[in-house]
Amino acid sequence: MLISSGILLAILLVLLVTLLRSFGINQEYERGVFFRLGRLKVMKGPGWYWLIPFADRVVKVDMRTITYQLETQETITRDGVAVRVNAVLWFRADSAVNVVTSVENWVSATVQAAETALRDAIGQSELDQMLKDRLAINKRMQDLLSAASMKWGVEIDSVEIKDVDIPEQMQRAIAKEAEAIREKRARIIRAEGEQEAAQKLSQAADTISASPGALELRRLQTLTEIGVEHNSTIIAMLPVELVHAARKIAGMPAVDDSSSG
Repeated sequence: MLISSGILLAILLVLLVTLLRSFGINQEYERGVFFRLGRLKVMKGPGWYWLIPFADRVVKVDMRTITYQLETQETITRDGVAVRVNAVLWFRADSAVNVVTSVENWVSATVQAAETALRDAIGQSELDQMLKDRLAINKRMQDLLSAASMKWGVEIDSVEIKDVDIPEQMQRAIAKEAEAIREKRARIIRAEGEQEAAQKLSQAADTISASPGALELRRLQTLTEIGVEHNSTIIAMLPVELVHAARKIAGMPAVDDSSSG
């Protein structure tokens, strides 16, 4: 009787453990892919589930976005410059069934595909484009990666270049080019300013030449400005035409220019 009771107790314990292991819980961000006798059955969402002992198997898939920093890749741009670049990848499982049934390790496969896409995108781009227009390269990488990962049930949220390391000699060449461009812009601005100033002076000269009195008034104004700035005494000769005009306005007889003192 004692032996029978022990065997019965052991059987009950085995049944209890088996029954407890037949129940499981998926978190809100998890999905369970069920197999019955090796064949795909259903996909379970968040919450509890029950398995038929020794017949059902479940594979859990985390549906949250994964952030992965790709290893630094050494590659050559389209114009023959050797660069070292790395990138950051954001991806997630879009179809739990596909990531389980279509690829052995969907995370590793996606990372390997991203590194390959990074090298391909850099190889199709020139150095200037890579330094000035990273958005276009990021878009190209995402397109290349999405084409490979879509059949695995993986959604690529984003992939972005993080760091670009170029040879020191090329850095000096880029700095010289940037300096030359800035100098060119400065010369163009100075030339445009001189051209505009010359046009304004030409217009002012035409306006003043049309009126001799305006020319004299401008000369007197200039003398006044010089005297104020330098605190000096200036002796200026008035033109005869201006004297005649002033005497005429005052009603005084004109001065004979040919008379001698």
